[in-house]
Amino acid sequence: MSLRQKAIRGAMWSALEKWGAQLVSMVIFLLLARLLGAEAFGLVALANVFMYFMQIFLDQGFAQAIIQRDELEPEHLDTAFWTSVLMGGLFLLIVFAGAKAVANFYNEPELLPIIRWMSISFLFAGLSSVQSAILQRNMQFKIFAARSLVATATCGIAGIGAALMGLGVWSLVIKEIVFGFSGAVMLWSASSWRPGFNFSLQHFRELFSFGVNILGFNFLDFFNRRSDDLLIGYFLGTVALGYYSVAYRLLLTMIKLLTTVTAQVALPTFSRIQKEPEKLRRAFYKTTLYTSLISFPAFLGVMVLAPELIQILFGADWLPSVSVMRILALIGILQSIQYFASTVLLAMNKPFWRLRVIFLLTIFNILGFFVAVQWGINAVAASYVICGYLFSPVFLVLIKKLIGIDYKRYSMQYVKPLFSSLVMVTLIMAMKLVIHNYVGVSTALFIYLSVGVLSYGISISICSPTLFKKAYGLTLSLLPATGFRR
Repeated sequence: MSLRQKAIRGAMWSALEKWGAQLVSMVIFLLLARLLGAEAFGLVALANVFMYFMQIFLDQGFAQAIIQRDELEPEHLDTAFWTSVLMGGLFLLIVFAGAKAVANFYNEPELLPIIRWMSISFLFAGLSSVQSAILQRNMQFKIFAARSLVATATCGIAGIGAALMGLGVWSLVIKEIVFGFSGAVMLWSASSWRPGFNFSLQHFRELFSFGVNILGFNFLDFFNRRSDDLLIGYFLGTVALGYYSVAYRLLLTMIKLLTTVTAQVALPTFSRIQKEPEKLRRAFYKTTLYTSLISFPAFLGVMVLAPELIQILFGADWLPSVSVMRILALIGILQSIQYFASTVLLAMNKPFWRLRVIFLLTIFNILGFFVAVQWGINAVAASYVICGYLFSPVFLVLIKKLIGIDYKRYSMQYVKPLFSSLVMVTLIMAMKLVIHNYVGVSTALFIYLSVGVLSYGISISICSPTLFKKAYGLTLSLLPATGFRR
């Protein structure tokens, strides 16, 4: 099987994993949002800030080092596995001991038991890291699809059941623990690799030389992505953080659905053609273009349909999240295509370049959040968007140095998707003016979505028939073979 065929098949299974798991996860999230209040989500969001910080150091960047390496020896895998397991146990103890200090910092006594129980997930993550990396390296995304769907459904049943029993915020904690456990069990049952006891300092150094840059990036990216939660929780409280986190959760879900399907396949694919710049350049153009065809209309559509989406999905109590959701949709457009620039840097063995960019971006984001938080959650979201766009050209400069992209060609490929998306948004807004006062929210949303999909498809087919046919052909290639497909 050729690399292209492996990439397409990997994308198909990755799509099933991400879209299937995210669909199930979103249904669970919506049900829990209706059963629980903003304060419960705010408490867990605060706990997750502390948990995510510790997870940065769990595998030392070894998982991505395993995926990227040209030559991989058994000692690499054994060394990475036992390092991850050791760190998982160590972090469980550290978090258990440090939970009280975190709860005191936020003056939230309820955080203490929540953080301690959630620390169990470190053990599951340590046991799963290398297994996951091996499967990604070999593009065995079918296993990932099964693992994600089963783990997501299992933890959802546990969380909803706990919420119906009146356990409140603990239903979210139970959900997280069950997800980690069931995911680890699925990976081990599906993978044939088992660790030996060949721990090697030499192989540790080889992995760490690459992984330390991943570690540094993840450390900075934590503050880049989580300092807003820290500041909102500290200055504005858990209720405000609950509204903000729900909007941000929707943003992350969309990015996962629209971007990480191809991103998960992109790193191993780009890594295998890292010594062929022309092939890599063509792959980069195609990946970003096809991603924009979906992400541009999706995020711009969310901007105009946020009130209806929030009201239908979560209920009127969550309407304060609408304005945050609209603002964050702008950064979603950027991140959906910028993600692949970061992937190229890793594939070309330049993680330190990415580390330097995220270092500067993190400093500006933290300063922006600190200033903006005094004006509320909308200002924090706006600060995040502004800093993201100011730094976006830096990634393109680095990509040009590596694979010689043409700025004009890269920029112009987005004109037609953006124009068609704006046509779609204009027609939706016009339709809202016409029928807003005459139909219910659910009916109105159905009409808006229908108008949006139809107008965008027609606009793309008129602006670029060739692009429309290629995108249609690619979509068919991702579908499993059936009697209806020739």
